[in-house]
Amino acid sequence: MRNCGGSGYEMARRTPTLYHSGLSGDVDRVMRHFIARERLERVGLVGYSMGGNLVLKLAGELGAGAPRELRAVVGVSPAIDLDASATALHRPANRLYEWRFLRGLLRRFRRKAALFPKAYDASHAAGIGSIREFDGRITAFYSGFASAADYYYRAAAARVVDKIAVPALIVQALDDPFVHVTPETRAAMEANPCITLLQTEHGGHCAFLAKPHAASGDGASRDDGYWAETTLVRYLLANA
Repeated sequence: MRNCGGSGYEMARRTPTLYHSGLSGDVDRVMRHFIARERLERVGLVGYSMGGNLVLKLAGELGAGAPRELRAVVGVSPAIDLDASATALHRPANRLYEWRFLRGLLRRFRRKAALFPKAYDASHAAGIGSIREFDGRITAFYSGFASAADYYYRAAAARVVDKIAVPALIVQALDDPFVHVTPETRAAMEANPCITLLQTEHGGHCAFLAKPHAASGDGASRDDGYWAETTLVRYLLANA
C-alpha cells in the first residue's frame, strides 16, 4: 500500500498520493511487473482484510480479460462491503478497533500534509471521530470521490464480484466483529461458479487458528496451526 511499510516518512515522501481501499490498479501493475520481469507462468494473488478487497476487486474488474498467468485469487476476511463494515466498526463494541485504525490513518495524513503542504491541509483532520468521517473529509475529498458513500460503493469489490472469472476463494468468519458482508453480496458470490465461499463459525478478523499437527507418516508437511494459510496454499496449488 502506498505510504505503508518501512520508516513512516521514508515511505510517505515517495509519492504525493494517499492510499485507499480502491487502488486495485496498483495490484495490477505490481502483478504485471513481476510476470514480465520474472517470466512467470502462474500467479496467485492473496489479500487479507483491505488487501482481500483489492485482489477480489481487481479480479472482478479484469473479468474474462485477466492475464492467462493469473490462476487464482484468495481473500481472507476481505472487506468487500465497505459501507457495511464502516457501520459495524462504529458500533460501541468495536470502538477500540475503530480508534486504533483511525489513529493510524490520522497520523499518516498529518505526516503527508507536513511533507506536501501544497497538496494537503492538515486542518481537515481536526475533530474527526470515526472512520466514516475520515473517509468523507479526507479519503473522498483528496481521492476524487463525491462522498464517503460514493467511495465505499466505487472502491468495494462487492460491486464487481459477480464478474470474477478466475478461481477465487473467500474465507470469512461469521464472528468477524467488523467486516460484514451484505446478503446481496453473499448471494452474488454464491451465484458465481468461480467463487468458493468458505465461511467458518469462528475466526474473528484474520485469526483462523487450529491445533498444529505433526508431519504424517507419508512425509506430508506438518500443519503449523495457521489454518487460513494452510487452506489458501492448498487452494492455490490445486488451481495452479
